[in-house]
Amino acid sequence: MIVDEARKVIKTEADALIAMSDRIGGSFTSAVRMILESSGRVVVSGMGKSGLIGQKIASTLASTGTPALFLHPAEAIHGDLGMIMRGDVVIAISNSGETEELIRILPVIRRIGAGLVAMCGRPSSTLASCSDIFLDVSVREEACPLGLAPTASTTATLAMGDALAVALLLERGFRAEDFAVFHPGGALGKRLFLRVEDIMHTGDSIPLVTRDTLMKDALFLISSKRLGVTGVTGNEGGLEGVITDGDIRRALEKGIDIFSRTASDIMKPDPLRILSGQLAAAALRIMEKHSITSLFVFDGDDEIRPCGIVHLHDVLKAGIA
Repeated sequence: MIVDEARKVIKTEADALIAMSDRIGGSFTSAVRMILESSGRVVVSGMGKSGLIGQKIASTLASTGTPALFLHPAEAIHGDLGMIMRGDVVIAISNSGETEELIRILPVIRRIGAGLVAMCGRPSSTLASCSDIFLDVSVREEACPLGLAPTASTTATLAMGDALAVALLLERGFRAEDFAVFHPGGALGKRLFLRVEDIMHTGDSIPLVTRDTLMKDALFLISSKRLGVTGVTGNEGGLEGVITDGDIRRALEKGIDIFSRTASDIMKPDPLRILSGQLAAAALRIMEKHSITSLFVFDGDDEIRPCGIVHLHDVLKAGIA
C-alpha cells in the first residue's frame, strides 16, 4: 500500500513533466531571448512553496552564467523593491497567478521598466495577463491525494526553471571552466579547479632509475620513495619504462631471479603519462580506467623527461573522488 502510493506520486509528477514538455514553444524561446538581451539581472520572486522553488531557480541561474537573485515579495513591498532595476527581468512564480503579495508589486515592476516573465498555472490569471511572457506550468492534478499540497505543480515549476537555466547556459556558450569559477569550494570545486601540478611529487621525490640500474637498487628506491613504483630512464633522461610492485611480484611468481637483472629486464615500456596542467580529476580517470596507481607527469615544454609523479593516494587525499 505504501509503495503503491509512493509510485503513484512519482508517476503523477512524471506525467505532469511530460505534458509540460509538449507545451514548450515560442513563449519559452521569447523568455530566453529576453533574458539574453537584458542589460541587468534575473530577479526571481514567489511566496511560500513557489518562493522556495524560486530560490533554487535563482541559484541555478547564477551558477550557470546568468546573474540572478531571489526577491521575497513580502519583503519587496517594505523596501526591497529597490533590488529591481531598469533592464532586469523579473520571473514571478505563482501557481494560481493570484498571489496577493506578488500582484501588489507588479505595477512597481512595470514602473521601474523591468521585463516580466510569469511562471504560473493559469493563463487567465492576473499575473499571466500582466506579464510580457507567460510560461505555462499548469498540471492536470497534484500528487497530493487531497489536491491541496503543491507537489506536481512545484516539480513542474522547478523543471521549467532548470530548462531556462540550461537553455541560457547553451546560448551563452558557458563551459565547464566557467562553471568552475562559481564553484571553488568543496569536492566539486576541487574536481573543476585542482590540477595535477598542484598535488604531484617533484624533484628528489620522483622515483627514477636508469635502464642499467640493478634491480636490488631499484627495489631499495621503490621502498624509500613509498610510491610503489619507479620510472626507468634512458641515456637522455627520457622516461622509457616503469616498474611497479606488481611487476616485481609477477616476475617472482614466474621464478625470475630479479636480483641478477637490471631495471630494463623487468620494466614495462611506454608508461602512461599526463601533463602537469591537466585536471587532477583527469588523472583519476586514467588511473581508474587502466587499474594503475601512479602517473608520471610532464609539462608542455619537455615531454621527454618527467617533471613529477602523481599517485592515486594524492588524488584521493585532495578530495577528488
